[in-house]
Amino acid sequence: MALTDVAIRNARPTGKTQRMWDGGGLYLELTPSGSKLWRLKYRFDGKEKRLSFGRYPDVSLKDARSRRDEARKLLADDTDPSEHRKAARAARLANAANNFEAVAREWFGRMMADKARSHKDKVIARLENDLFPWLGRRPVADITAPEILACLRRIEQRGARDTAHRALQNCSAVFRYAVITGKAHSNPADHLRGALPPARPGHFAAVTEPEKIGSLLRRMDAVNATFPVQCALRLAPYLFCRPIELRTMRWDEVHLDEAEWRYIVGKTQTPHLVPLATQAVAILRELQPMTGRWDYVFPGRHDKKQPMSSNTVNVALKRAGISTRDEQTGHGFRATARTILHERLGIRPEIIEHQLAHSVPDPLGTAYNRTKFLDARRKMMQEWADYLDKLREN
Repeated sequence: MALTDVAIRNARPTGKTQRMWDGGGLYLELTPSGSKLWRLKYRFDGKEKRLSFGRYPDVSLKDARSRRDEARKLLADDTDPSEHRKAARAARLANAANNFEAVAREWFGRMMADKARSHKDKVIARLENDLFPWLGRRPVADITAPEILACLRRIEQRGARDTAHRALQNCSAVFRYAVITGKAHSNPADHLRGALPPARPGHFAAVTEPEKIGSLLRRMDAVNATFPVQCALRLAPYLFCRPIELRTMRWDEVHLDEAEWRYIVGKTQTPHLVPLATQAVAILRELQPMTGRWDYVFPGRHDKKQPMSSNTVNVALKRAGISTRDEQTGHGFRATARTILHERLGIRPEIIEHQLAHSVPDPLGTAYNRTKFLDARRKMMQEWADYLDKLREN
């Protein structure tokens, strides 16, 4: 006889386990302690088996019958309900373990290992600040294009359009990795092409007219700053390296007798050689008694074991009355040198590009060689320093 809710509620425990049958193999097990547990008795491949459906009243009589019917459908399809449940649970656990943050960190560890530290820091910051808070716990296989777009819109709304584009690129790379490793079936970021307005390209202000450089250099020379910062400002135009390379210059990389600075370019992890003009050597020799006891040529103001701050040069330029938005930035000296060396001093572009540590393909397929055009680059660096001095003095 089929069970009723009244019969179940009125059932009282005895000194042994009781079974109250409903039909189709479903029964309620009443334990001596008073627990009422749903069970399904069935046979599969000739073996008797049991399947648990939960505790009454958490699982009602109606729900227990529904679960029994679902299990019997599986049996009709020659599927063991118990094994089916185990497989579904394993799939749920795997899905939860493969959430977006876990997969993104795995991608980051494997695919970004050989990238420059500065680049890796920017990528992980975008993931942690702009994506993980909303997508981090979501199974990577369940994330949709609108969910990603919602994160990108938040970035856009704070005016960081370029960051939104880069976040989309990072998302797409994570999902490609998830597809390759079997953690997802598709890349939802592919559907977002054209969903964002064009990014505004980055701009590093730079003076590229010789008639304006003299005034710029004189203002830089007159800035009120510590002696190491003054030296950094004086070196920046002569060397036209990336600002991060200047501020992290180490004394063990500087060879004053050979008039060379040899270091590893962080952006490409390739060795680079900068010939030092006599003016650059003189500045470094003057600075060495002051900072030569530490590793960095330009140590931090408060922690001498660290390099000076990333914005020190630009702050000093502003203090000198130079607009870093419209006139000149530390990075802008690269554009200044590239333009004037070619247009005014007639230096061949490939020589300039090698000195800028840019990849320059040649007929032999060599992307970059630190000693290529070295004699020409030595001559160019001295000619450039002399040219800047003439502009400063005129």
